[in-house]
Amino acid sequence: MAMDILRSPVSAVRLFNGGATRSRRFNVRATLPFPQQNAKHYKELQAAIDVVQRACRLCLNVKSSLFSTDGKVLEKNDQTPVTVADFGVQALISFELNKLFPSIPLVAEEDSAFLRTRNLAGTVLDAVTDTASSTCKPLTQDDVLEAIDRGGKDAFVFGSKPATYWVLDPIDGTRGFLKAGKALYVVGLALVVEGEIVIGVMGCPNWKEDLSEKSSVEIEEGWDSLGGSGTVMIAHKGCGTWMKSLNSQLKSSGVWTRCFVDGSDIIHKARFCIPDSQTWESLPLTSLFNATSNADNVGSNQILLLGACCGSLCKYLMVASGRASIFILRAKEKTIIKAWDHAVGIICVHEAGGKTGKAAT
Repeated sequence: MAMDILRSPVSAVRLFNGGATRSRRFNVRATLPFPQQNAKHYKELQAAIDVVQRACRLCLNVKSSLFSTDGKVLEKNDQTPVTVADFGVQALISFELNKLFPSIPLVAEEDSAFLRTRNLAGTVLDAVTDTASSTCKPLTQDDVLEAIDRGGKDAFVFGSKPATYWVLDPIDGTRGFLKAGKALYVVGLALVVEGEIVIGVMGCPNWKEDLSEKSSVEIEEGWDSLGGSGTVMIAHKGCGTWMKSLNSQLKSSGVWTRCFVDGSDIIHKARFCIPDSQTWESLPLTSLFNATSNADNVGSNQILLLGACCGSLCKYLMVASGRASIFILRAKEKTIIKAWDHAVGIICVHEAGGKTGKAAT
């Protein structure tokens, strides 16, 4: 299924548990939770973690002034909300990765056309400069625009052979980013080598502690005081999926915790995620189960539908961490599924013991 998403324009994704239980936890205090000799793409993963953490810091810097400064909230022609942070993250990650791996192209969501027409390159430059690593000379607006376009739609041409490239979603869940409340958003980066996803890093700056043992009332009343200042999730082919907290400087801190998908094998005891654009009534299971968002009172003919996340990668993060049991995406006619919406999520779920595939029709 990973290959289908990376190569074909239309598909459907369904995530389900792989039989692992949430009680299987391993904690490791180290730069990475597995030895370098076991990980072929160790250096690439280290670099990816660093740039995603920098990107998370950029997101929070921009968001802190989002609701008080004009010009930070923009909108693309397709009415999808996009922010200076969206362009800034792409510029930052493109710039940093190109310094380290100049031969590996970047496939990303944005290009600089919008910024050029709105004269917003200077605003993005300020955001990038605050979080970029040291350079020999100060960055310019042209540097930022070129970095963004390095991942744009016209920047690369793939031949018939499987390619090696980075896949980036600068901010998955931009609607969540624009909300001041509980909605999650994710910076997602993956590396594809000869057509296979080999590493993935997701950074979620507003991830909170595990809420599975809290009632919906407790969550609603105490969200702002819940512990945690974000998380970074990583996956490497054959080495598992791991999570680590981000500290107040948005750098990984503490210990790595091994992730496993939820082991629920009874439908009405599972926790479901669906796209925000779809409803439970549009899915096949609606004839057997109703949906509720009240975790305190799930009946035998009901399923628990989780909120607090907007984009697809947020839901992959929920599933790979074990917080959600399943993410169902029902394909629509002429809907194009884009690689950056799924690549990093796929490897994180797979390495956590889950599966991705087409739902039965």
